[in-house]
Amino acid sequence: MTMTLRRSLSTHWYAWAMVLPVVVVLAVLVGYPLGKGVYLSFTDANEANSARTIGVNHIPSTYSFVGLDNYWRVLSGQEGNFYGRLGWTVVWTASCVVLHYALGLGLALLLNRPMRLRGLYRVLLILPWAVPAFVGAFSWRLMFNEKYGVLNAVLDRLGVGALDWLGDSTLQKAAAVAVNVWMGVPFMMVALLGGLQAIPAELHEAAEIDGASPWQRFRHVTLPGLRAVSGTVVLLGTIWTFNMFQVIYLLIGQGASSESEILVTYAYRLAFQGIRDYAGSATYGILILSLLLVFATFYRRMLARQEVAVR
Repeated sequence: MTMTLRRSLSTHWYAWAMVLPVVVVLAVLVGYPLGKGVYLSFTDANEANSARTIGVNHIPSTYSFVGLDNYWRVLSGQEGNFYGRLGWTVVWTASCVVLHYALGLGLALLLNRPMRLRGLYRVLLILPWAVPAFVGAFSWRLMFNEKYGVLNAVLDRLGVGALDWLGDSTLQKAAAVAVNVWMGVPFMMVALLGGLQAIPAELHEAAEIDGASPWQRFRHVTLPGLRAVSGTVVLLGTIWTFNMFQVIYLLIGQGASSESEILVTYAYRLAFQGIRDYAGSATYGILILSLLLVFATFYRRMLARQEVAVR
């Protein structure tokens, strides 16, 4: 093994030199925080027993190693409402990704057809993706305002009456899903549009000559041609949405009820609000990472089995 490594280093030293800066940056920005988080999840670290400096005085840390106690308290339901938040996080992720894909595919199909001003439509539809997340979230927060928001003004004109969009837990969830869908559809649309343009036009022409209806061409030509792109964007969309902190936190803010919080926003609250529970927040972070790793592994295996079955 050592000889093989030495031979590789001597033969491909230039490639190793080019990769080294990236490895160092990833180790500093990803590896160290991840390792620190894993370590803290096995301790009882919080704001009171962590090392800190007050003026010229340095107070050393006094937290201790507790093993798997944090994981046991979370998974057994002794601490917080983990399974309730996990259930809402799964519903939030599934509903957003399904709407992202359905709306993105629909828009991609429309933009893939010859039409006037198609370039202008593409620019307008991609704007929500270009807008920074915090700008979009705060803009929607103003529109959802109970007294002065444009949505309630429209509802008043229709005789429905104003709704407390950001105060009621159910409406909070609906508002968060709507904002996240608005932000996420452009990426899905662009990715699927690229996939549609990569499908040879001859396949559609041959299917049409054979008498296939538009639905049959969509089912047997378009969807199979998008399989590779769809698998990737759905996986990425699931990971991003599962960890979509900014929409929930910036849209609802401190008014988020325990029912509308997802796992990542609760982990943030543990670490940065009240008496900061660093160990609890790290535990939630490692659990979130583990859930996503398990999902990604099974999802990729499922796609691989489907690919083999198609062949």
